[in-house]
Amino acid sequence: MGLPEKKRHYTYADYATWDDDKRWELIDGEPYAMAAPDANHQRISGNLCRHLANFLYGKPCEVFSAPFDVMLNAGDVDDSDVVQPDIVVICDRSKIIKKGCNGAPDMVIEILSPSTANHDKIKKFNKYLHVGVREYWIVDPRYKDVQVFILENGRYFATVYAPATEGENEEESGNDTIPVHVLEGCTINLQDIFKNVE
Repeated sequence: MGLPEKKRHYTYADYATWDDDKRWELIDGEPYAMAAPDANHQRISGNLCRHLANFLYGKPCEVFSAPFDVMLNAGDVDDSDVVQPDIVVICDRSKIIKKGCNGAPDMVIEILSPSTANHDKIKKFNKYLHVGVREYWIVDPRYKDVQVFILENGRYFATVYAPATEGENEEESGNDTIPVHVLEGCTINLQDIFKNVE
């Protein structure tokens, strides 16, 4: 099939027929082309995936990195939301299929880029909240901080993890180790996330 038309409403069935070399997402049936990630994006993704995969070795949950299709409303009549988060953690193995994930992952991590920042902070944020993603991280390479959203009673509650400010050493800041709420006992140090990031 050729490029999707912006004005048409698409579903996963349409999405699955697109065989061009581009990566796409569907939000409310509208297609969005995805840009290739830069080196810093890849470093952050690799650092996070490595840490999560090591923690999850031998455990029931699994971590996957993009490109990996997540059908957020799989099984609904209007199956029109298909995203490719940078990283997902899935603990319900029945959701894992050959082509991706059917339904909401337990955890989603998006790494911001200039072209996708608003998309990740607004459209995808609302979708993840609506379908019940239990933990959503937004990682900002520019400021080297992480916004963590935890789902409680149908709302996201946010905590920002940021590097120590000038004049404040890291031990005093107390905000450099991030607990992964959906994975008991798992923590990730902020410095490890941004290791080798320029």
